[in-house]
Amino acid sequence: MSTVSQAVPVSFEFFPPNTPAGGEKLQAVVKELAAVGPQFFSVTYGAGGSTREKTLSTVKEIAALGFEAAPHLSCVGSTAQVVGDILATYRAQGIRRLVALRGDLPSGTATHGDFRYASELVSFIRRTQGSDWHIEVAAYPEYHPQQRYASRDIQHFAAKIKAGADSAITQFFFNPDAYFHFVEEAQKLGVSAPIVPGIMPIQNFSRIANFALRDGIDIPRWVALKMEGYLDDAESIRAFGLDVVSKMCERLIAWGAPGLHFYTLNQSALSLEICRRLGLGAART
Repeated sequence: MSTVSQAVPVSFEFFPPNTPAGGEKLQAVVKELAAVGPQFFSVTYGAGGSTREKTLSTVKEIAALGFEAAPHLSCVGSTAQVVGDILATYRAQGIRRLVALRGDLPSGTATHGDFRYASELVSFIRRTQGSDWHIEVAAYPEYHPQQRYASRDIQHFAAKIKAGADSAITQFFFNPDAYFHFVEEAQKLGVSAPIVPGIMPIQNFSRIANFALRDGIDIPRWVALKMEGYLDDAESIRAFGLDVVSKMCERLIAWGAPGLHFYTLNQSALSLEICRRLGLGAART
């Protein structure tokens, strides 16, 4: 595979570890992925803020290692006071990058709180915090699984950008044409902010297939059939998955994607190998 000649920004996403051992492992993963020179590391946030303290702790640990961290912040089911308090905590820690999401209501919760949409959260941050935050939002190239109409979904996305978001990160996908189409449709609505493709390396195909089924993500039939044919041959699944995802990334970059955001599942090996194949950062050596 040929490598990419131009500099391409990369970033990596983690979920907050549940145990001290998981925390120690994640610190090692951060240091390994730092070889690529990422723009930032993002950290997810559970439904209704269920991992609020763990997200904060993980972000602080990443920042203490000398890297930029971007906590996710979901707003649905929350109040403006709670969101304001969280933002104040991050500001005190020197955090100035954020992934602003609507999120999901926790099980058993009936009210949406003070925010129904991510665009309202973005607007709230800009109104109360000013312009010194870099706000990322989510994008769905194959459209949000809860949205029936594609045109309405792209309009919701454009509203988030117009509310003050600086850039977007997409849900993971395996069909680059869906990404190209989504970007073109967003541009027709006046969106000029970077839309960074989300990349999911394939370690455990059955797990990724379940994610894709849940979120309405298409896995090309030829990829699924070949993966299923490997049965429990983990090495073949890993090798084929690396080829599929690396070639997709190469095509995305050749088309002009403004960066790559890797969903690591708190692992480093596959993301590093993809970056090495593409010739990105210090991982090229």
